[in-house]
Amino acid sequence: MSERGFTVQGARLGIYLNDHLAGATFGVGIARRIAHQHRRSGGGADLERIAEDIAQDRQTLLAIMGSLGVPARRYKIYGGWAAERLARLKSNGVLYRRSGLSALIELETLRLGVEGKTLIWRTLLVIATDRHDLDESLLRSLLSRARDQIETLEALRLEAVAATFSPESG
Repeated sequence: MSERGFTVQGARLGIYLNDHLAGATFGVGIARRIAHQHRRSGGGADLERIAEDIAQDRQTLLAIMGSLGVPARRYKIYGGWAAERLARLKSNGVLYRRSGLSALIELETLRLGVEGKTLIWRTLLVIATDRHDLDESLLRSLLSRARDQIETLEALRLEAVAATFSPESG
């Protein structure tokens, strides 16, 4: 046992959950930014819904951490926030404005983040078999929602691929 009654496994779970919390913080920022930038496009409503879902999933993760007695580490939250801000600086081949490549890379980044989110829900489902403080039906619902988000993001990504690499895109 360590301080606060944590076992080694409990400490590892705390680190794991906080790492995913940092990723979720990054994901909320990028999802909201993408939704805002594409609010008038054909996929704008889908992106807005996904951004809202991702924000809700982050809150759910915080609630799960609280129910497990895992404190949220502020430095991890700030790290996720800072990483999202730094990601805005990446080169897109155009100096002063966004390019189609920006949208494609952002959609891919967001999809990868949602893929990562499916992993935490799957991991918690495995752990839930031995714990009564994890709601398996909630975790299954979160996993299903993440899979739906992946399908939507993939459809939007394929549209961005076609627009970015078509001969007319110049």
